[in-house]
Amino acid sequence: MNISKLHKKLIKKNISISVAESCTGGLLSSKLTKLSGSSKYFRMGLITYSNNAKIKILKVNKKIITKYGAVSSQCCRCMVENLSKISRSKLNISITGIAGPNGGTKDKPVGLVFIGVKKKNKVFIMKNLFRSKERSKIQNNTVSKCIKLLLKII
Repeated sequence: MNISKLHKKLIKKNISISVAESCTGGLLSSKLTKLSGSSKYFRMGLITYSNNAKIKILKVNKKIITKYGAVSSQCCRCMVENLSKISRSKLNISITGIAGPNGGTKDKPVGLVFIGVKKKNKVFIMKNLFRSKERSKIQNNTVSKCIKLLLKII
């Protein structure tokens, strides 16, 4: 994980970042605040683990969760767009998925994770399917993917 490289880039380019996490339970926020000086770029990390938290805190429309589920590109998009409004960060990222080992279905297996990134007016949603069925591996792989993605974007 290249967190120190990301740390330096965010500071050098004066880019603020905020995170809305579900299945990673704060792991990305933890990595982003690991190094001294992270207060120069890290604005907020919201762990909206439950559907209710997504609805109440991130203002995800209940109809989206009912129709598509919390683990969907639609929910991920709402999470990152509404986080952007709340945080006013230059860069916003949302994560929603199934870390397992339980909770998966045929349509939405364990390891399915959506990552949303909003930079200025552009929103990117990435669908990932991690092969591991081990919870901590899925969470760590998701965070690694986010860090690589952020390095590419900035």
